[in-house]
Amino acid sequence: MRAMFLLCVWWLPMAVLADDMSKFYQVEALPGDGIISILRRYQLEQYSCNFEQFYKLNKVGRNAALIVGKSYFLPIIIYDFNGKTIRSSVGIEDYNTALRIQQYNERMLESALRTEDFRKNKVLWVPYHELNCPKADLEIPAPIEPEPESSGTGKRMFPIFGKEYAHTPLLSNKLKGRVFFISSGHGGPDPGAIAKRGKHLLCEDEYAYDVSLRLCRLLVSHGATAYMIVRDPNDGIRNTEILLCDTDEIVWGGEELPFNQKARLFQRSDIINELYEKHHRQGLTQQIAVMIHVDSRSKGQRIDAFFCHHKSSTEGKKLAENLQKTFRQKYAQYQKGRDYQGTVEARDLHMLRECKPLSVFVELANIRNAADQQRIIVPRNRQLLAEWLFEGLTTK
Repeated sequence: MRAMFLLCVWWLPMAVLADDMSKFYQVEALPGDGIISILRRYQLEQYSCNFEQFYKLNKVGRNAALIVGKSYFLPIIIYDFNGKTIRSSVGIEDYNTALRIQQYNERMLESALRTEDFRKNKVLWVPYHELNCPKADLEIPAPIEPEPESSGTGKRMFPIFGKEYAHTPLLSNKLKGRVFFISSGHGGPDPGAIAKRGKHLLCEDEYAYDVSLRLCRLLVSHGATAYMIVRDPNDGIRNTEILLCDTDEIVWGGEELPFNQKARLFQRSDIINELYEKHHRQGLTQQIAVMIHVDSRSKGQRIDAFFCHHKSSTEGKKLAENLQKTFRQKYAQYQKGRDYQGTVEARDLHMLRECKPLSVFVELANIRNAADQQRIIVPRNRQLLAEWLFEGLTTK
């Protein structure tokens, strides 16, 4: 990988001012890259000063989009290794700091982000935070992966599902090697469609999120790699009819949702595309993105769950039709005598057009129709919706 350097104008003796005295590593943005993703790739995302330095070096704003192929300076300071010690090369005294810098360079070499060992080519990478904010101060949510149990019980724990459902046993490995991106609609400053039920407000984003969590839990329980793209730090799976509206949702990676709708959509599609490319390079070709929404129409119009695909995606159409087939079978089983009329539609929606994985867009109900509201407010019905989606996504 080619490195370019920002040359300093004068020399300052203190390592803490390394942004003035040294050189910074530069890389080209890959397809799907955002600021968080490019810093995460180089293991820099848990330190706020790295973000501030990135904005400063590249003269970009906090929510700036990165241009594919354009070079950006990273908060990685380049030092000449003197062949003796890291401490004398950098001008520091702390042994533990030097050890972390050494280990960082070795990790970068192992991940092929460095092409040569620093002891061989005498080029030492020093993360900016090591000299300026060595204590991690950002908690960036990870993808849906089990958290280790300190008790040694070996339980698979997924805190995002909430305390009651965090423990998610592995029921099978039938979905091992398959990747799913679950993106519930709206969130943050945008609650989506809003309706009333008695004295209560129903917000689309809360009900879409609960069904999405339930679907995601089913997927990981059968060995899939699954990502919740929109995330709520407080709301796990909830077994109440009225889900209180809030605005504290974030996205995978920890960023807040911007107010601008177009920016919100690109934020999500960029995250999905970055993860898609990562897994594609690993050889995982079975990847699906599922966007889950609740529709809003006139109060008197009842609609069944329906599915959308991009007009140019033959595989997307097949996936939508498989979901439709599954729902028709389930309606025949659970609501005998009621004809299922959910449709499959071709639509030129951003999340269908811009996302690289095979994608499908789901509308669960009409949030304004009293009968349709039962489909989303009853917890058991939300679980059934998730189970039917799971079956339609994973079987042919």
